[in-house]
Amino acid sequence: MKTLEFLILGKNEAILTILLRLVNANENWNAVGFNDENAAQDYFLKNKIDMVLLSSAIEDHVEKAFTTFCLKHQPEVEVIEHFGGGSGLLQSEIYHRLHLKGKL
Repeated sequence: MKTLEFLILGKNEAILTILLRLVNANENWNAVGFNDENAAQDYFLKNKIDMVLLSSAIEDHVEKAFTTFCLKHQPEVEVIEHFGGGSGLLQSEIYHRLHLKGKL
C-alpha cells in the first residue's frame, strides 16, 4: 500500500502534537504539522498531499481560505475538519474518507 501523506494545520500546539503522533502511528501514513498557514501553504505547493487535517484554534476565515487554496492546487486532496473526539474518531474520519474515495 502507498504511504498516504498528511498535512495537519492547527494553532493549538498540544493538540497538533497529539494528532501528529496518532497519524504517524499508522505505518502507512506520514504526517507533517504546521501552526502557521503560510508555512503550510509553502509545504503544500512542494509536496503531493493526500489528506489535510484542520485542527483546533484556526479562525474561520483562515480555515475557508486554506481549504480553497488546497483544493485549487490539488483538487483530489481530502480536507477533514477534526476538532477532537479522540483517536478513534480521527481514524474513523480518515478511513471513511478513504472508503468514499475508493482507496480502501
